[in-house]
Amino acid sequence: MERDDIFLYGAPASGKTTLGAALAASLGVEFVDLDAAIAAAAGRDIPAIFAAEGEAGVRRRESEALAAVVASHGGSRRVVALGGGALLSDSNRALCESSGTVLCIDTPPGEELARRLADKPSSRPLGDKARERAPHYASFPNRIARWFELDSSLVVVGRGIAKCVLQGARFVADATVAQIYAKSVPAPVATIPSGEKFKTPATVMALWSAFAKSGVGRRDRVVALGGGVTGDLVGFAAATWMRGIDWMNVPTTLLSMVDASVGGKTGCDLPEGKNLAGAFHSPRLVAVDAAFLETLSAPLLACGKAEMVKHEVIGGLRGGVGGGIPTAADIAESLSVKVSIVREDPFERSGRRMLLNCGHTIGHAVEKFSDYALSHGEAVAIGCVEEARLAVRMGLAPEAWPEELAERFAAAGLPVALPAGIALDALVPLMRGDKKREGGSVAFALPCGMGDVRAVKVDLSSGRLP
Repeated sequence: MERDDIFLYGAPASGKTTLGAALAASLGVEFVDLDAAIAAAAGRDIPAIFAAEGEAGVRRRESEALAAVVASHGGSRRVVALGGGALLSDSNRALCESSGTVLCIDTPPGEELARRLADKPSSRPLGDKARERAPHYASFPNRIARWFELDSSLVVVGRGIAKCVLQGARFVADATVAQIYAKSVPAPVATIPSGEKFKTPATVMALWSAFAKSGVGRRDRVVALGGGVTGDLVGFAAATWMRGIDWMNVPTTLLSMVDASVGGKTGCDLPEGKNLAGAFHSPRLVAVDAAFLETLSAPLLACGKAEMVKHEVIGGLRGGVGGGIPTAADIAESLSVKVSIVREDPFERSGRRMLLNCGHTIGHAVEKFSDYALSHGEAVAIGCVEEARLAVRMGLAPEAWPEELAERFAAAGLPVALPAGIALDALVPLMRGDKKREGGSVAFALPCGMGDVRAVKVDLSSGRLP
């Protein structure tokens, strides 16, 4: 039997117990807190063991408890939260690595770590263990950079985390992804064609058929493995299968990692427009694994960077996306902007979530007008710059702003002007088919400056933009 427990490790106060309980709930498996197991076996809490037996006594009991937990494996996977020094022992480390996957949580910044320790009295003498053990923690290849709890979703960002989520799961894969990872992941219950043009009701129906053939029931969960199209389609199929089943998302493109994977929007396109059929159905777990980015081409990376630049504008972030492959920390910072907005307005009712549509009203029109020859990221980059110019014409932004914004997108390898043969006013009929229309007006999220995106109704009844 293959061992597939998930062991969470990291510095004291890095959040192992909190994340462990949430991750176990998202996966629908048992959670084990090793410190609690030690205390239960000893009949007293950890501070009392320290006082009576010292650190050597705690370490001995820790090894015994870990061995007992591993030996009790009954065929069902668990999430196990380890103590901050449990794997200093080579034998303990070998035991865990042979029994599942060790995910090491990156140590929070010093100020945040100090706050956590102050808010929650330590269960054992800590000292400056995070700094002292930094090389030890850095030696673990599979890492968690950050996580977010969002509505009913747990979003975990890291590296080397996807395999343990896919282990034993019923998942649907994008055809391209299935081919690339055929030797490293189990067989999917279904594959779907790659590309926006297959984001149709026909593909949703094919997924329903696949669910039926593989015996997916109301208590089961399905996993999406692929880009944003895959997540949208699998999420929508899950939302409507047997009146709704749980699903999880493992995004494999930068675009889906920083945008489509989070927020619960699912759906498919119709001939009349993008995403017109859909539902809010949040995944129980979103596992963002930066290791997938190593297989992406420069154009696909640039596509995702468009959404990262958009998040910089909305959040007023000044770092700059630039070239290269983003790290898990980069992705987490970008996602933090979207997560904060979705928390405030999960169902797009207050208008706050509308800000995430920055660049998308023109961008979606450009994308559709090109018959999807332009990627979503390319269209969003062009849309953001054109909407910044619209903001200038409406007196909402300074004259130099569109060029400043264009430089940010260009630095990420993205186009910033409409392709030859596409006139801005020719896109107006497509904009008027947008979901956010009200009568002759359409609601835009206009970028007016860094940290300044405004929801503005624009009258398009004349067939022209202002």
